[in-house]
Amino acid sequence: MKRICVIDGQGGGIGSLIIKRLKEEFEESIEIIALGTNSIATSVMLKAKANKGATGENAIIKTVRNVDIIVGSLNIIIANSMLGELTDKMAEAICDSEAKKFLLPLTQEKVEIIGVIKEPLPHFVEYLIDKIKEEI
Repeated sequence: MKRICVIDGQGGGIGSLIIKRLKEEFEESIEIIALGTNSIATSVMLKAKANKGATGENAIIKTVRNVDIIVGSLNIIIANSMLGELTDKMAEAICDSEAKKFLLPLTQEKVEIIGVIKEPLPHFVEYLIDKIKEEI
C-alpha cells in the first residue's frame, strides 16, 4: 500500500481539498498521512478523512523519511514560507526525502514559476490526481 503524505499549513484548505480527492479516487487502497505546520491545518485535513495526522516540525521531519509520495504546495520546500510556519529544517527534510514529490505551483511568497499557466486550485488538484495515478 502506497503511503502519501499531504503537507499544509495555515488553515489547511489546500491539504483538505487534496485529501478529499485522493479519498474519492483511491478510497482505502492508499494510506494518507496529514502533516500540518500547525494544529488547525492538521485538524482540517483529518476531517477530510486522512488516515493519520501529526503536527509540527519534528513530525514532518520524521514522517517524510518513510513515505512514498509527498504532496503539497510549492511552499513546502521554501524555508520560512507560510508566514514562517514552514521552517528551514522542514523544507530541507522534505527536499532530502527519497519520496516522489508532487508540488502544486501555488505560493504566497515572492516566487513565480515561469512557464506555468495560472489555473484555479481544483484544476491543479485534478492534474495532481492524474500524476499520482501514473505513479501508483
